[in-house]
Amino acid sequence: MSDERDRKLGMGAKITRRDFLNGVAITAGAAMIPPEMWAAAAPDLEPQNASGYYPPAKTGLRGSHAGSFETMHRIRDGGFGDEGAKAVDTGESYDLVVVGGGISGLSAAHFFRKANGDRARILILDNHDDFGGHAKRNEFRSGDAFRLGFGGTYSIESPAPYSAVAKGLIEELGIDVPSYPKYVSKDLYRSLGLKPHIFFDKETFGVDKLVVNPARIGGDESGINSKGGEAEMRAFLKDAPLSDKGKQDFQRLLTETKDYFPGLSSGEKKAKLARMSYAKYLTEVVGVNDEVVKIFQSMPHPLFGFGIDAVPAQDAWGLDMPGFGGLNLDPTPGKGMNRDAIRSEEAEKYFFHFPDGNASIARLLVRKLNPAAMPGNSVTDIVLAKADYSKLDAASSPVRIRLNSTVVKVKHNGDPASAKQVEVTYATGKTLKTVRAANCILACWHVVIPYIAPELPDAQKEALASAQKVPLLYNNVLLRNWNSFQKLGVNSIYCPSMYHAYVNLDLPVSMGGYECAKKPDEPIVVHMMKAACKPGHPSREQHKLGRIELYSTTFETYERNIRDQLGRMLGPGGFDPARDILEITVNRWPHGYAYEYNSLYDQFWLDGGETPCQVARKPFGRIAIANADADAYAYTDCAIDQGHRAVQDLKKK
Repeated sequence: MSDERDRKLGMGAKITRRDFLNGVAITAGAAMIPPEMWAAAAPDLEPQNASGYYPPAKTGLRGSHAGSFETMHRIRDGGFGDEGAKAVDTGESYDLVVVGGGISGLSAAHFFRKANGDRARILILDNHDDFGGHAKRNEFRSGDAFRLGFGGTYSIESPAPYSAVAKGLIEELGIDVPSYPKYVSKDLYRSLGLKPHIFFDKETFGVDKLVVNPARIGGDESGINSKGGEAEMRAFLKDAPLSDKGKQDFQRLLTETKDYFPGLSSGEKKAKLARMSYAKYLTEVVGVNDEVVKIFQSMPHPLFGFGIDAVPAQDAWGLDMPGFGGLNLDPTPGKGMNRDAIRSEEAEKYFFHFPDGNASIARLLVRKLNPAAMPGNSVTDIVLAKADYSKLDAASSPVRIRLNSTVVKVKHNGDPASAKQVEVTYATGKTLKTVRAANCILACWHVVIPYIAPELPDAQKEALASAQKVPLLYNNVLLRNWNSFQKLGVNSIYCPSMYHAYVNLDLPVSMGGYECAKKPDEPIVVHMMKAACKPGHPSREQHKLGRIELYSTTFETYERNIRDQLGRMLGPGGFDPARDILEITVNRWPHGYAYEYNSLYDQFWLDGGETPCQVARKPFGRIAIANADADAYAYTDCAIDQGHRAVQDLKKK
């Protein structure tokens, strides 16, 4: 892109950029840095008890930030070798060491304390500079305005009802889910005439055009907008840059009630749908043209991290995507159906969004585990509470949380069948250290466990390695105001062919003294989501390629895409990216959602029987395994349930 174009986008603006390690660009090639260079390339990580240490206020490149992944990449590539023998013995001994400070790890620590008493000594180790895992908190300030954004896990929600265990923990934390409506300004955007729109880009559709979304295709993350009516459909058909055939097929897809599989039973139809992608169903069965397929391609990104080329048509039916009205399918789930596509009326009502997403759940768990580190005493005051990171790892606390600490090895002291202790080695800065514990819960990503727990059986390692994470970008952009959104009548934009597929004004939630933006001339956080998928490849291969892309992309490129996309979409409303963008936080998650099984690529999901995640999560000696990967289900309730199950596994020892 030309220097002049960059200048107009505001690429020279003074916002924080954190995609360098002492001058070494963070790319996929960073994993290939020779071992002898690591002493120079690895940062001296700021100790969490240093004055001013406060990760939520950092902007720039976050998520899997510099310093959080390099050690594990080195292990993956055969690094360390005999260096474990050089580890410093801290002399510390615990009842439990938890590897991973996300919601699953924090929940596991909580359940362990409940089972073993408040005096149980627990150490939680995490490779990131903050706790919470994907439940990440992003803070912004502009003058007197304080704004929060969610950098990952969005809300208390799940397509299936919360288990008694998960619901019990939510209630124990003080979260009254039915009270949510009093915190959200549900009618704010609607009262200003704002509606979801679709952005057609010139590279794909011939012209840049913002058009009202007639069927809420792609929806909006607030869930507070009803579907459009006939007037909006007429406006869409008038303004959308589609051919006459494309417009006819679009309208036909949304309104036709034709049985495309006459003579087949409901079960037989579902079996066919489970074995073809929704894209194939649209083109080969419904017969719509390519323009319509392109409109729907990115619709399932927030759920699965890939498009309709890799989503089974049966799952598309369960998710209420159009084209199935005439099949007369019975409402029961079909064999091999993804759990995201099996809806529950009870589950639909169980929703709660904090201004920082589920970071507040992580913070409430920390308050339970280490009250001195998280001031306050109510579920609402958690929103503005400022964590004292210097107290997370205090020797006086029975539960300690140690950040910037990447576990490199977990092994039993002796035969796993009879050992009384587990030794855990971790890297912090340039130093290797060891601690010991009577028990260990691996609440980390399953794909790393085979590297750090070499004692595990080969079959279990293979099952763990199959849990490919879904690569995602959750980006938060602080804008000077949202006047351009008001002028264009927009609150959310679905962008089927752009770099970011979804762009949303912040969900207007006020709680515990925190006030959301309620006037268009006030600063606001805009959330932009990208799934790093590669259409045309099998699901796991798409995730692998997307992960490489995220690691190899610099913050400068992320920023340029953010500025360019917002400028093109909102420019007709007066938006100027050089003037109106105040801060950018890129939450990069190359290892994002837990991988969920797919009837197109996972034959065992259709056949039934033991699944890889069931093999992967089996306890081994004094080691138990948690994380949402342990049930292949990318939701907070799963993370909680698996933390609880891991503790139960240890109790059986």
